[in-house]
Amino acid sequence: MAEDEPLHEWAARRDRRRAAERQITGTRRAVPLADGARASHVTPNAPRALLEWDGQTWVTVGVAPNADAAREFLGHEPAPAPENGPAAQPAPPGLGPGRGRHRKP
Repeated sequence: MAEDEPLHEWAARRDRRRAAERQITGTRRAVPLADGARASHVTPNAPRALLEWDGQTWVTVGVAPNADAAREFLGHEPAPAPENGPAAQPAPPGLGPGRGRHRKP
């Protein structure tokens, strides 16, 4: 805080900064209720507590039965299913014949 800056201006600037940080981190969370690791790929079928930021604290608003329902609460769109039609990307080619310079014998 600068010496010549009034307190109310500093507080308004701080509140704007905090609001911007909350927009980056979000106002909703999904916390696993299972013991152990908290990553969604570890226990995708574990229930999750759904939390929302009320301006002061995180408030529980419900429980999601699994990670997919929690993603929906957070506003994440599900990943599209891969297509196996003609527009699908072919697999990269394997190694060609021969020993090559850096291949082990």
